[in-house]
Amino acid sequence: MPEFDIDSLKKSWQQQQVTPKYDSTEILSMLNRKSRNYVKYILWISIAEFALLLFLNTFYLIQNNENSNFIRVIERMGIRKTSALIDRFDSMYMWMKIISLGVTAFFVARFYQNYRSIKIEENLRRFIYRIIAFKKTVNAFIILNILLLVFFTVILISFIISQMHSQHVSMSNATFVGFVTGSIIGVLLCVLLIWLYYRLVYGIIMHRLSKNLAQLQEIENQESEE
Repeated sequence: MPEFDIDSLKKSWQQQQVTPKYDSTEILSMLNRKSRNYVKYILWISIAEFALLLFLNTFYLIQNNENSNFIRVIERMGIRKTSALIDRFDSMYMWMKIISLGVTAFFVARFYQNYRSIKIEENLRRFIYRIIAFKKTVNAFIILNILLLVFFTVILISFIISQMHSQHVSMSNATFVGFVTGSIIGVLLCVLLIWLYYRLVYGIIMHRLSKNLAQLQEIENQESEE
């Protein structure tokens, strides 16, 4: 009976050629497909956001609750409810809704264009360029939404101050400081909530997309070196 030589067995095993499960072309195809799917997920989320905004704006337009709530708030500050005040606020608030919906619709269209332009089978360098362009579009969408929130808040505060001035409503220094401080804190909290929302909803997908992009760039570098 032959002796069992474990050293010879280990040497023979190490000399065996291991066939890779996937070649570089298959890995590249899988990464491209996953990246395109992540872009599609963000497109779906943005469409859902636009549909939700459109529904809420239409609902509140019919109910007219938002306007009434705001008017009640400024009445507590001593501002009289007049037809001119209501007309001016309604017009201003309508433009805010139009701008908000317009921005969301624009970026939904941009996301769709980016999604359609990304082809799994196209040149790797061009594919990477399109993914980077898409990431920039998402970042611009998030930043612009935060800036719009700050801009709309400034407009509302300016509207309140102008109405107080036109109606000669006086406010003590302590009340004015409290009003400004509360407004700033409210804006910061809203910005934080928006940032957290996009960080959770978009950030998870963008993180995975960034990992895919890093792997694609690594493959591109290897191909260029060869």
